[in-house]
Amino acid sequence: MENRSEVKEFILTGLTDAQDLRVPLFLIFTLIYLLTLVGNLGIVALISWDSHLHTPMYFFLSNLSLVDFGYSSAITPKVMAGLLTGDKIISYNGCATQLFFFGAFAGIESFLLASMAYDRHAAICKPLHYTTIMTSTVCAHLASGAHICGFLTSSIVIGNTFSLSFCKSNVVHHFFCDILPLLVISCSDIQLIQSVIFIVVSLTVFFPFLVIFTSYLLIFITILKMHSAEGRQKAFSTCASHLIAVSIFYGTIIFMYLQPSSSHSMDSDKMVSVLYTTVIPMLNPLVYSLRNKDVKNAFRKAVRGP
Repeated sequence: MENRSEVKEFILTGLTDAQDLRVPLFLIFTLIYLLTLVGNLGIVALISWDSHLHTPMYFFLSNLSLVDFGYSSAITPKVMAGLLTGDKIISYNGCATQLFFFGAFAGIESFLLASMAYDRHAAICKPLHYTTIMTSTVCAHLASGAHICGFLTSSIVIGNTFSLSFCKSNVVHHFFCDILPLLVISCSDIQLIQSVIFIVVSLTVFFPFLVIFTSYLLIFITILKMHSAEGRQKAFSTCASHLIAVSIFYGTIIFMYLQPSSSHSMDSDKMVSVLYTTVIPMLNPLVYSLRNKDVKNAFRKAVRGP
């Protein structure tokens, strides 16, 4: 195997080569990032401020908001800098760091969404035992477990990806350092590493998805047994925001990473990547705040003051 230190830096091809689109795209990404920052940190501040929101559901939501902020911050500022200055170079260590935090936050989000589904299952299927099931200790363990799993799986992916030799080219056909474009430019045998990465990513996606699917299957069975239409509507409304977030997150991840490599198109992958690296972290606070009466009431109280 050739020495991987031959490549000291990578060149990102970016979103587009059209010079006249750089400024408009920079403005769009800046607006999206500012909305992401304000929305997610605003949710965290609101939940911390209002004692009525000190419940397991909002504890996980505040964790999710912090992760979405970190998720976007791992990618978007570098994209903005590239659009503004035209500099598409990223150092070898910078590329590894970007991919590590991107993978870690994506993994944490996946496990947090599973924890939120389990919380909704406990609230709807076992309401009388909810306070004994979702104790503060259990919530802390679930949140810390999500972070440990996210950083652990990302470390495995990074360790395997950057053990490769990059001697063919240092041009990454993407706007950030992602796994698939890096594998393409490696001159090492990537079959074993592809299998390892596929298994790790699959476990990170499918185990939480199995928890979510099972939780909602039991929730829907419980809802169908309810005699009150008002009770069914209330139960559905508490799950709607989470279901939307789950659908968007898992839909894009499965499309990107779990389709056959022959089906991949660099241009379509870039467009989908924009969705899950920048747009979804911006949308989640809107989904949870606009559809949530408690959050809206807390926001009104914060605006009006004591």
